[in-house]
This record gives sequence, C-alpha cells and structure tokens, in this order.
Amino acid sequence: MRLIPFRNSARRTDHADAVVTGAGSGIGRAFAVELARRGGRVVCADIDGVRAKETADLVAKLGGRALAVVCDVSDESQVRELAESAENWFGGAAGLVINNAGIGAGGNVIGATSMSDWSATLSVNLWGPIHGCEVFVPRLRERGFGGVINVASAASFGAAPRMAAYNVSKAGVLALSETLAAELSGTGVTVTVLCPTFVKTNIVDNPRIEESAAALAANLMKWTGVSPEYVARTTLDAHDRGQLYVMPQIDAKVLWRVKRLVPATFTRAMGLAQRVGL
Repeated sequence: MRLIPFRNSARRTDHADAVVTGAGSGIGRAFAVELARRGGRVVCADIDGVRAKETADLVAKLGGRALAVVCDVSDESQVRELAESAENWFGGAAGLVINNAGIGAGGNVIGATSMSDWSATLSVNLWGPIHGCEVFVPRLRERGFGGVINVASAASFGAAPRMAAYNVSKAGVLALSETLAAELSGTGVTVTVLCPTFVKTNIVDNPRIEESAAALAANLMKWTGVSPEYVARTTLDAHDRGQLYVMPQIDAKVLWRVKRLVPATFTRAMGLAQRVGL
C-alpha cells in the first residue's frame, strides 16, 4: 500500500516540509502519516529514538519521506539542533511546526502533587511548545508563510480536579497559542491550537498518573475516545482554513462554550462531579 497525496494545491498542508514533535506514537505519529499522505516531507522528532524511527519507517513504507530525529523538547538546545537538522534535510526552513510532544499526569489534589510531577509535566507540556515557538517562529517569520500547530487539550480550559499540573501546562499552551496568533497576524504564518478530550493514545501509560485515575482515563478513552488519525486529519483541515481553535469532538465544543458562558457555574459543576465520584 502506498500513500496517495492530495492534489488540491490550495491547502497549505499539502506538500509541507513539516516538523512534528512527539511523533513516535499517538497523535504525533498520526500527524506524520497524514502529512506524508498529503505529499509532504516530515521530520519525526521524539525523545524515544526507536519510536521516532518506527514512525519514519512507517511513512517510508507507505511511500512518503521522513527523517527520524531524537529530541527532548524540554531542552532548548536540543530543539535548536532539531531545527538545524530539519533545515539541512529540507534544504531550507520548515514550513509547518507541530508542537505535539506531551506527557500525562494526574490523580492527586493540589498540596499532594509532588514537585517532581509538576516539574516534569511543565517541562515537557509547556516548555516544549515554548521552545518550539521560540526556535521555529523567527524562521517562519522570515519565510513569510507557514504555520504552527500547538497541541493543548480540553484540560486547558476544563480545569478538572486532580489534574492541576496537566491543566496548568495545557492552559499555558492555549495562552501561548493565542498570543502567538495575535503577534503573527498579517505575516502569512497561521497558528492553530488543538484542544481534544479523549483520544485513543498511550498517554495514560505513565507512572505520574495515579493508578485509579489512569484506569478511569483508560476506560473513558476506550468508550468515548476518537482515533488519533481523525484528530490529525481534522486539525490539519482546520489549519488549512486558518482556524485558531480546534475542538475535534462534540464534548470539547460543549465544554468550551459552557465555560465561556457561565464560568462560575461550570467550575462549581466540576467540583460537584468530583464529590459524587464522576
């Protein structure tokens, strides 16, 4: 089986030279495959070199072009090295950057969450996109065309109890994306922020998620989650339309609207749900 690129040249994600972080699995891998399907070349970055190569090999097997690069997004110097590797491989600056790398964390209330959990979560989920934007955006500005997709979460505005570190990290990504979109207005560079609810990935396979919380999340993911392929395709299509916010599921859209219409009521409802064990 080979990838069949889309032919509509009006789509900015067609034939893109793209960098995807956290490309070794889940949404990141789905982004890499979908971009290759659209005729693009993809740099697949991941902290796990084996998984990054698996994604690059998968793209190649399907007829696309990809390069695997090991990168810890919490380390600014490694993100700068990633940008240089991408430029050398592309023969110029990347046209699309997807800051996707992230980890899960949760299960404990504020005051019982370890500082190591706070540090690890913010280092990857927030500082990763910050590094990605600080390193790649100047190149995109100079290029005068392209895009940034930051992967946040409905947790960025949902503020569910017992997920403080994760919520804060994703809220930061949302604010980063909104600020960046304002700063890049009129430059030819488009910014999109992805805010899904449950997606069928391996994000709950993390010791930083308390066991019962991980089990609950896994069940919700199983019964209500959508595929990462659907999320990647929906997000890229929205980016093509110049859309800033992407909530790929109905529940995410509902949460987004209710939070903005009646924020105090929304927060009280989240607290009530916790007390009754939902």
